[in-house]
Amino acid sequence: MVVLLRKTLFLLNISGIIAVYGGEGIESPLLDKSLEFASQVVLFYEEFSKSRKDTTIAKQLLRSATSIGANINEAVYGNSKADFIAKLHISLKETGESIYWLTLLKRTGIFEFNYDLLLSQTEEIKRMLIASINTAKSKEQ
Repeated sequence: MVVLLRKTLFLLNISGIIAVYGGEGIESPLLDKSLEFASQVVLFYEEFSKSRKDTTIAKQLLRSATSIGANINEAVYGNSKADFIAKLHISLKETGESIYWLTLLKRTGIFEFNYDLLLSQTEEIKRMLIASINTAKSKEQ
């Protein structure tokens, strides 16, 4: 459902307001955080690939990190509450996978980088996803 109030468009689904459109695009804190995280990982990957080291782990991180926001975006435009929750669950799984790859890269020390910043971002996204899923599920009953 879409509601227009004072030139602000609110995108609603069964779980409540999930995004706000104020004329310049949809505003969703969770989507914004995931997009920022994905952007940082893309930049990390570009630097990592210049090191000429095996990029297998970094590619896995790139895939999982960019999938988080893609699935959140799909959830925002989901066609049912079940679809919304399912897409957020996929994002949560991808967040966990990103944490795993970041931790592995940090522990191996094969490339110097401030992994703690990226890990902090993923933990914040994880908390937001869990809260969103719990809220959506609680409104299901």
